[in-house]
Amino acid sequence: MDPLHLTTSRHDGTVTVSVSGELDIATAEVLRGRLTRLLREAGRVRNGTFSLVVEVSGLSFIDAAGLGALVSAQNQAMSQDTPLRVTGAPPSMRRLLRITGLDAHLTSP
Repeated sequence: MDPLHLTTSRHDGTVTVSVSGELDIATAEVLRGRLTRLLREAGRVRNGTFSLVVEVSGLSFIDAAGLGALVSAQNQAMSQDTPLRVTGAPPSMRRLLRITGLDAHLTSP
């Protein structure tokens, strides 16, 4: 078991949450909570310069609960016009995103 680890960094209005380890039913709420707090912060920023990046190259595993946390964050971001994108998806996650059709909604071109 590879524990979930989140690191948040900020640079020029972009907040990046780097995710590593296993994102599953036992850890999805940790990520969901972090992203929800950051999106609330973005909602208070009025100048439109806030964007959120979820960098997932360090993920060793993701399940449906992990995908659900990302979809929930994307829905919240869309509802408040905050750009959110997932980057660095490892091959197994890219395949899962493609199979579920979430690649078009969560990742950048």
